[in-house]
Amino acid sequence: MASHDRLEMLESFGRGPALLSGTLRQLPRRMWLFKPSPDRWSVHEIILHLADCEASSYVCCRYLIAEPGQHLGTFDAARWARALGYFHQSTREALEVTRRLRKMTHSLLTTIPASVWLNTMEHPRGGEVSLEQWIRRQEAHIPKHTADMLQNYEVWLRSNPPRKSVLRDTAAAEPLSVSMGTC
Repeated sequence: MASHDRLEMLESFGRGPALLSGTLRQLPRRMWLFKPSPDRWSVHEIILHLADCEASSYVCCRYLIAEPGQHLGTFDAARWARALGYFHQSTREALEVTRRLRKMTHSLLTTIPASVWLNTMEHPRGGEVSLEQWIRRQEAHIPKHTADMLQNYEVWLRSNPPRKSVLRDTAAAEPLSVSMGTC
């Protein structure tokens, strides 16, 4: 990959937490626990999943840089969600973990020599993966899940339409006249 393309990829990777925050600001908190179906995650669960993935990614990235050739570990995301009780965990703390770990990894990646991007590890489902390939996958992870969150919101809106404003549109409304009647 050309260094210009790598820089663009790294900048996109680094913007992941800002994308996540921007998406969450669009979603009402009251819908964060909504699950569009039993096999889909809520926004709350996705936030916790992203924190776990970011923690795993933080470690994997360092292995790729410092100890290439190792086997990449994976985890069963659905099992983690059930076993770790995502429902009872703090989204605020999970978002902070995601933001800080992504920032640290991004900072590290901007300082490594070009040759390190060719370091590889064995991925259980993907075969041999270079640092460059692995980061490209990580770069896409938050955008994929923000799209999932927005899909959840669309489904939620079908059964929870926005309330109509109780305030009248003053431009379209007729002027109100106040009449003082007699008793």
